[in-house]
Order: sequence, then structure tokens, then C-alpha cells
Amino acid sequence: MQKKNKSEERKRYLRKITVTKVSIFITQISLVILFIALWEILANKGIIDSFITSQPSRMLKTFMNLSQNGLLEHLGVTVYETIVGFLVGSILGVIIAIILWWSKFLSKVSEPFLVVLNSLPKIALRTSNNNMGRCRNTCNYSNGTRNFINSYNT
Repeated sequence: MQKKNKSEERKRYLRKITVTKVSIFITQISLVILFIALWEILANKGIIDSFITSQPSRMLKTFMNLSQNGLLEHLGVTVYETIVGFLVGSILGVIIAIILWWSKFLSKVSEPFLVVLNSLPKIALRTSNNNMGRCRNTCNYSNGTRNFINSYNT
């Protein structure tokens, strides 16, 4: 008799846990739907700038036309470049680490340079500013900053 009561209590406890999980999930989904609906309404009314924040309906339309606008091709190139870059960087990093681990001399020589390199912001290590959109219509490329005196003389 005692065992059966515990089982019923356990079932009620598990049912309560399940109801709580389901209600949390439904609330989360409702909040996402409410956010997207509010975003769409505000963008349609012009309260928010849809050029900057886009619009859920435009994103859905773009998503549905992935094969027609070349987005899949660009996505493939991006994924390929990301994987190749990660693999090349990882392999070179492991090789350099092994070389530095084997050679105490090279390790001691390169230590201050590696410390300085590690303290630099990673964005400062990129190789070219030309494709980053910073230096358009300028005649002087000085580390990605505009030379305002000469920028409109071209």
C-alpha cells in the first residue's frame, strides 16, 4: 500500500515537471513570435528603419530564393574559406609550437615577439585594408584611416 502511494506521488511530480517544461517552451515560442510580429509591424509602419534592421518578411523572401540570387554559392565559398583557414592556421600553429618546444634557443629568441604579437588586437593583424570598405575614394591609404585633406581631390 505504501509503495503504491509513492508511485502516485512520483507520477504527480513528474506530471508537474512536464507541465512546467511545456509551459516554459510555449512561453518562449510565444515571445519569439511576438518579437517577430512586432518587428514586422514596426518596419511596415516606418517606425524602425527596415534598411538597417531589415524585415522578417524580406528575410523569408530572400531565404526562399536562395538558389536564384547566388546566396548559396557565396555561402559555400565562405564555408570553404573558413574551413581551409582554420585548418591551415591550426596546422601551422601546431608546427610552430612543436618547433618552439623542441628548440629552447628559438623559444627564448621569439618569446618577446610572441608576447607583443599576442597583445595586439587581432583585427590589426589583417593583411589588407583595401577590401574592408574603409578607404573608398581616397588617394592616401594610411593604415585604413582617411586622409580628409586629400580625400576629395581625386
